Amino acid sequence: MTLSVLDIFKVGIGPSSSHTMGPMNAARRFVLDLVEQGLLERTAQVGVQLYGSLALTGLGHCTDRAVLLGLEGHSPEGLDPAIVEPTLTRIRSSSRLLLAGRREIAFDEPLDVLWHRDQTLPGHSNGMRFTALDGSRAVLCREEYYSTGGGFVARADELDAKAETAAVRVPYPFGSALELLEAARAHGLELHELVLANEGAWRDGAATRHALMHIWSVMQACIERGFHSQGLLPGVLKVRRRAPKLFRQLTEAGSASPMQAMDWVNAFALAVNEENASGGRIVTAPTNGAAGIVPAVLTYYRRFEPGASDDGVLRFLLVGGAIGMLYKKNASISGAEMGCQGEVGVACSMAAAGLVAALNGTNEQVENAAEIGMEHNLGLTCDPIAGLVQIPCIERNAMGAVKAINAARLAMRGDGTHKVTLDQVIATMRQTGEDMSAIYKETSQGGLAVNVPEC
Repeated sequence: MTLSVLDIFKVGIGPSSSHTMGPMNAARRFVLDLVEQGLLERTAQVGVQLYGSLALTGLGHCTDRAVLLGLEGHSPEGLDPAIVEPTLTRIRSSSRLLLAGRREIAFDEPLDVLWHRDQTLPGHSNGMRFTALDGSRAVLCREEYYSTGGGFVARADELDAKAETAAVRVPYPFGSALELLEAARAHGLELHELVLANEGAWRDGAATRHALMHIWSVMQACIERGFHSQGLLPGVLKVRRRAPKLFRQLTEAGSASPMQAMDWVNAFALAVNEENASGGRIVTAPTNGAAGIVPAVLTYYRRFEPGASDDGVLRFLLVGGAIGMLYKKNASISGAEMGCQGEVGVACSMAAAGLVAALNGTNEQVENAAEIGMEHNLGLTCDPIAGLVQIPCIERNAMGAVKAINAARLAMRGDGTHKVTLDQVIATMRQTGEDMSAIYKETSQGGLAVNVPEC
C-alpha cells in the first residue's frame, strides 16, 4: 500500500472519520460513478442500507446526515459546515434529493435509508450498500462499500487489496518500521527527509510543505474555535463544552503553576474534540475520534519547547504521518475493527514520534517513542455512550496527548535501544483488536455505553 502523508492528515468535518466522512465519501463516489456510467438521468430512486457498527452507532455519529450530503455530491474536505443544516432541512422538508447536485429525485428517508443493526457485511464492520433504481424500480447499479477508518473507503471488490493506491513509485518504499529505519540508515537520511522525498511521488517539496502548513493552520483554527464556542454539544447527553472555561482559567492564571504546560495540553485537546463532536472542521489525525492528540502535542511543541519552529512542525507532521501509514498498512485505524487503541492509541504513537522528530531526536528515538505511545494503549476499547463521539472520546484525547508527550520524553532520555519494537507492538495491537469482543468496538453495546445512563 502506497500512502501519502496527506492521506493520513485530511481536512474534514466531525464527528467521525469512519462513520461520517467515510459514508459521505462512499455516497459521493456512488453518485459520481452513476454520472460516469451514464446512469444518473435514468435514476429515479436511491436506496441506502447500513450495517454493523455503522447501523449501531450511526445516528450518534451523524451517518444518516453524511450519506444525504454525499448523495448530493458534497465531500468532507470541501463542505462548508455552515450549509449542513440548511441542506438537510431542505432535503427532509421537501422529500427531494438533488442527486450529484444535478438531478432531483423523490427521497423518502425512512424507507430509503435502512439501518440493519443485526447484520454485518462480510468485509468489515462498517459496511453499506447503495442501490440506484429506474422509474420502473429496476436495479441500475448496486455497490457495497466499506469505511475502513480515517475517512478511507473501499468498494467490496477493492477490499481484498486493502484499497491499494494505483501504482505510485516512491524512492524509499517501506512496509514496516524496520524497513523504514534500514532505508534511512542505508541512505544517510533522517526520517523526515526520507518521508519528504517519498512525497515527491505526488508533488514537489514546496507543494508538500505548503499543504502540511495548511493542515497545521486548520488544526490551529480548530483549537481557537473550540476555545471560544460556548454551550452544549449536540445529542442526548447534553455535554457542556469545557475548553472555553479552561482557556479562561489558564489565561487568567498566567504562568505560576509548574503544571501549566500539561493544563494547556488538556485544553488544546478538549477544544479540538469538542469541535469535532459538534460537527466542526477538523483534521483526521489519523481519525476524527482521535483528532485532538496531534494538534495538542504540536501546539505544545510550538508554545513550550525552546527553539520551536515551522521546520519542526514539518518534521513532526512528516514523521507522524509515516507512523500512521504503518498502522494503516499493518493493522487498522478503525475503532470498529481495533477498538480505541486503533484511534487514540495510534494518534498517541504518531504524536510521540512526531514530537521527537520536531526536537531533532534520532531515528531510533523516534521509533522508540512511537512504540511507547502504543504499548500503553493496548487493549483500549471503543465504547461511546449513546453512540456519540463525546464520552469518553473527548477526555480520552487529552489523556492521549499527555501520554504522547511523556512517551517522547522517555525516548529522548534514552539512546533508542529498547526491547519491544514498533513492529512488534503494531502486530500486538492487530491481534488484540481481532481478539477483542465486538461489543467493545464502536457498537455501544458494552463498557461505559451500557453502564452509564444516557440521560
